[in-house]
Amino acid sequence: MSHETADVNAAVGAELQLLDPAVRTSRALAARLLDPEFVEVGASGRRWTYEEMLAALPDLDGRGSQREGDGGGARFEPSRMSGVVLAPGIVHLTYETVIDGRRARRSSLWRRRDGETSWRMYYHQATPVPAAE
Repeated sequence: MSHETADVNAAVGAELQLLDPAVRTSRALAARLLDPEFVEVGASGRRWTYEEMLAALPDLDGRGSQREGDGGGARFEPSRMSGVVLAPGIVHLTYETVIDGRRARRSSLWRRRDGETSWRMYYHQATPVPAAE
């Protein structure tokens, strides 16, 4: 397995962990997966910071949507997940989700800083897919 493939696989694994309700309800586990400079732009257009996301994740544990228009709390399986190494220590993932009949295209940037072994989500964006598509 190439180094780039290993990096993409590590980022995919971390993304899947972050989608796990058990991780979402644990501030300590989620904090290890989010970069301190993390920012998200949800499907509703709302901007989330690291601290805002860590505070909100326990309520987004998979028992139903809590985020305005994001559907971030619903249980869902990603589809068409793929990734590419943009530069050493930076992986870009893209995938789709369907929550309550609403599709979203998602994009995440994962970063591993020099000297660190773990990948952390630096940026995430969810974009709604028009119903007609």
